[in-house]
Amino acid sequence: MAAQASPEPPRLLQLAAINSFMGHPSPDSEWSFERKIAEVAGAGFDGFTGRTPPITRQMVEDSGLLFWCTADIETARDVRPALTAAQEAGASTVNVQMGNHDTPTRSAVALARRTLAAAEEIGIEAAIEVHRDTCTETPEKAYALADGFAKAEGRLLPMVWDHSHPAVIKHLPPPFAGRLLDRPELVQNSNWFHLRAFNGHHAQVPVIDSDGNPTPEFHDWIEFVDELIKLWLEAAAPGATLWTCPEMIASGYRLSVFTDNWSQSLFIRDAVDKVWRRRLPDWSPPA
Repeated sequence: MAAQASPEPPRLLQLAAINSFMGHPSPDSEWSFERKIAEVAGAGFDGFTGRTPPITRQMVEDSGLLFWCTADIETARDVRPALTAAQEAGASTVNVQMGNHDTPTRSAVALARRTLAAAEEIGIEAAIEVHRDTCTETPEKAYALADGFAKAEGRLLPMVWDHSHPAVIKHLPPPFAGRLLDRPELVQNSNWFHLRAFNGHHAQVPVIDSDGNPTPEFHDWIEFVDELIKLWLEAAAPGATLWTCPEMIASGYRLSVFTDNWSQSLFIRDAVDKVWRRRLPDWSPPA
């Protein structure tokens, strides 16, 4: 009798955030998007995250990388234009920032159902992000949306997790996992995580100092990432794919003591890869 083949283990994809290059290498000589994407490819990432515009299908095809597209969907009128634009630009999946901070749960549930149904019709994968200034800006709102969707659809809501937002809203002290992973079924149902280093007061903290050494805040955060990946792997099916975006971005997220965002993104990418390789041998197919 032939030996039964071992189940295919889950795999990790790491995608760089194009926003890491805002003002890089300097505000007066910021690289073109083509140069930024080439840098991502040269660094060995599996893909990149961004918006359309400015990302185009030509850029994606020329790069040979995966494109995870972020799209704003505030009302039902935005659904098909946003999803179609992402698909036309060659996106593999759409990270939906949905509604506004004051969108009622009932309206959010209806919009999520409409968005995900349209994505299925169009033929593109989409999920709703936990993000500031949207209908998921607090854990309570995010969970109410997820529960309403599950009640209406009979399935769990596909979600993109950026745990930095609820961590700041709740001013959490480390360790973070107990509060941020308190709905494990929603976390395990997701295949998309933004991995930006945070603490309870800043959605982005420096991960390395001027000498390239990890900061104390980074150590607190990477412990959370370890718990996150451990939890996800406990329910991961054979061959499942986890998309992660190890990101350090510009705009209001930066503090004056930061080194450049790209170097910090690379540091996070490598640290996450180490966590994954340490945790993956413990994986076994769910019963």
